Amino acid sequence: MPQTTIHLDATIPPDLAGKRLDAVLARLFTDYSRSRIQQWIEAGWVRVNGVAPRIRDKAAEGAVVEVRACLDAPGEDAPQDLPLEIVHEDDCLIVIHKPVGLVVHPAAGHPRGTLVNALLHHAPELTHLPRAGIVHRLDKDTSGLLVVARTLEAHTDLVRQLQARTVGREYLALVQGEMVAGGTVDEPIGRHPVDRKRMAVVSGGRPAVTHYRVEERLEGFTLLRVSLETGRTHQIRVHMAHLRHPIVGDPVYGGRLRLPAGLPDGAIETIQGFRRQALHATRLTLVHPGHGDTVSWEAPLPRDMADLLACLQGG
Repeated sequence: MPQTTIHLDATIPPDLAGKRLDAVLARLFTDYSRSRIQQWIEAGWVRVNGVAPRIRDKAAEGAVVEVRACLDAPGEDAPQDLPLEIVHEDDCLIVIHKPVGLVVHPAAGHPRGTLVNALLHHAPELTHLPRAGIVHRLDKDTSGLLVVARTLEAHTDLVRQLQARTVGREYLALVQGEMVAGGTVDEPIGRHPVDRKRMAVVSGGRPAVTHYRVEERLEGFTLLRVSLETGRTHQIRVHMAHLRHPIVGDPVYGGRLRLPAGLPDGAIETIQGFRRQALHATRLTLVHPGHGDTVSWEAPLPRDMADLLACLQGG
């Protein structure tokens, strides 16, 4: 079976020093699972300061990590001829406008019909890349822009950009309540202590930073423009709920819908019928791995969210 070699490098930051090496590497190299990293360590494909470590070794601050691992190809995911809205495509990148309802990666309950299946049909060479070249995710019911690497070099570069926080990701989010001003949420996110299917702001979670500013104030609601420094699971949804301004329609973190007095019956019906989080990845900015220039793309709101916003605006 043909193989692809991946090259990963990192330096252990102070906040991860003293933790188990496999857990630390899973945090640093977020495209790969902890179990896969353990396999790499056991195979001798990981070096820390030039020495092959053990899985249970503790990470030391400032230690230099080098990974030279082999990935078998092709993967198990099957190509499928599914529609894709391609915003941009070149030899290095594919930028996708993901619709609401499309799952990104195959998983239990969604083995087919995913973005990965569609990408493997459109660009079969992606079978040789980790996660079919996808370097960041969007939830199933979040729409918007997502970048895919077409080469291993581009994939490595984009992962490094994400780790360095030089990839700009802006979202439009309609939240409950009228917010006076923008701000920043700097609160760690981890698994909910009781409901393990949910995320929450927890003291032992991973660092998470979300910036937001008011795009438009509406009666009882606020449209926010949100940007991410980090990319934790459900980050915007969790942080907005933490502020007690949950995203409209969020089935997990939204809580009880609060409707302002005097809202027209048509608007009430539209809001109550909106059954997914009103969150859209509207702008993506990055340094192109090929030519080094800063590039950006924008995607308009999907029809359902645009109609909801127009209804609240009195349109």
